[in-house]
This record gives sequence, C-alpha cells and structure tokens, in this order.
Amino acid sequence: MEPPVPIRSRIEPAHPRFPWVVALLAATAIALGCLALVAYLRTLSEARQVADGGVDLVRYVVTNAPGIAERFQTGTITHTFRKGIPEVSRNQGDILELATSRSEETITRRDARRVAWDWVYLGTTLAEIRVPVTFRYHVRLSDPWKLAVRDQVCVVLAPPIRPSLPPAIHTDGMEKRAESGWARFDKSGHLEALERELTATLSERAGDPLHIALVREACRQSVAGYVRNWLLREDHWREDRFTAVKVYFPDELAVESEEELARYGETPTLWLGGP
Repeated sequence: MEPPVPIRSRIEPAHPRFPWVVALLAATAIALGCLALVAYLRTLSEARQVADGGVDLVRYVVTNAPGIAERFQTGTITHTFRKGIPEVSRNQGDILELATSRSEETITRRDARRVAWDWVYLGTTLAEIRVPVTFRYHVRLSDPWKLAVRDQVCVVLAPPIRPSLPPAIHTDGMEKRAESGWARFDKSGHLEALERELTATLSERAGDPLHIALVREACRQSVAGYVRNWLLREDHWREDRFTAVKVYFPDELAVESEEELARYGETPTLWLGGP
C-alpha cells in the first residue's frame, strides 16, 4: 500500500491595498502647484499691463500701493484736489502766479509814401520804441484741472498758461527814435501814435507762442511745487505714497479722461528728495 501523498498547504497572496493617503497628498501637491502657476501668470500679466500703461493700471496701483488712500486714486483725486483749492489759496483769488520774464522789446513802425500814381517817392517815416518789459504768467484755479495716479506719481494736466495783463512797462528805460523821409515831416506824429499803442501791442505780444515758450519750464516747476505743497498738507508726499509729480499743459497733451492721463508721467517734473 502506497503511503498517502502529503497535502501541501498553499497560501494565496493577498491583493495589495490602494495607497489612498499617497494619492491624496499627490493630488493636493498638484492643486497647490496649479494655483501657484495661475497666481504667477496673473502677476506677470498685470506687471506687463502696468509697463504698457494698460487699462488695469489703476487696479494694479490700488492693490500694490495701499498707502495711497482711495480718494487719491485716479477717478477721485481731481475732485479731492478741487475741494482743497479754497483752503490752500483762499487769499490768492482765482490766480496762481507762475513765472515772470523780463526782456527788451522793440516796437517799430514804417510808413512809405508815394504820390502821382506811385511815380514820386516821398520817403519813409520810421518810428521806433525800445523799452524793458516784465511779463507775468499764471493759470486760473477755476479752469479745468485733471489729476491721475501712475504708480506713486501724481500726473497733472494743468490749465493753460495765461499772461497777466497789462505787462509792466519800465518807462524809465525807454528809448525812442524817429526818422522822416526827404519830403516827410510827420515823424513826431508817428512816434506819438506808436507810444499810444504800446500797451496794447505788448499785451498781445505777451501771449504769443514765443513768449510762452520762454517761461514754460518755469511755469511747469511752479505748478509741480503747488501740487507738492498740497500733497504735503494732505500727508501724501512721502515714501509710501506720492514720490513724484509730472505736469503737462493742454497744448502739450490732449486727453479725454483721467484714466487716459494716468498712462503718462514717465519723467517726473519734481520728485521726493529733488529740487
């Protein structure tokens, strides 16, 4: 009789459990990575929009410059400035004087005369006045102003530069000259007429582009100083708020809104710690 075959016990291998904890940690890490990537791309996009002067500029400034109060943001800063004008200039009326310019002005009149159907030349009468003149320039506080914010720069579109009339004519330094042609005896009359028109002529000359150009930069600095002093009074001229002012005049820059104005201001007129 053959011996019985031993029964071998077999142990079936157990199925491994799914690593739920590891999967959960991995999913969390992936989600956090995606959120970080989205935040990075959003920050990069906003920074690029700021560099390009895009439409998100004001929102970027509000988020990244919390030291500038809401009433000093683009869209509200002009109203805040206008409300402050009576407080800081109530003794100056409507005029903000900006600059003066002194120069030697020469006014000349020539009158040539002919008779006999222009066949006979009677000569030319010359009348000339040379006089020192002081021109003064201002802006009106009641004229439209626009203010906007670019980062920590207060960008200002000031009213137009105007001459203060009449100019100051220094008669103590006046020089007169008159000459008559060979058959003319009216030089005194021409000189008197020229002198009567002197104030009107110099008033018109005060507002011409050449004279405005001579004082433009001095006027720009004066407006920037005025706005800086206003920011100082409001405790907004400091490192964590406004650190620069940029000034434009209407003949230099045409904008329709404060949001459009906020795209400018790359080269400040006046800055914190500057002159």
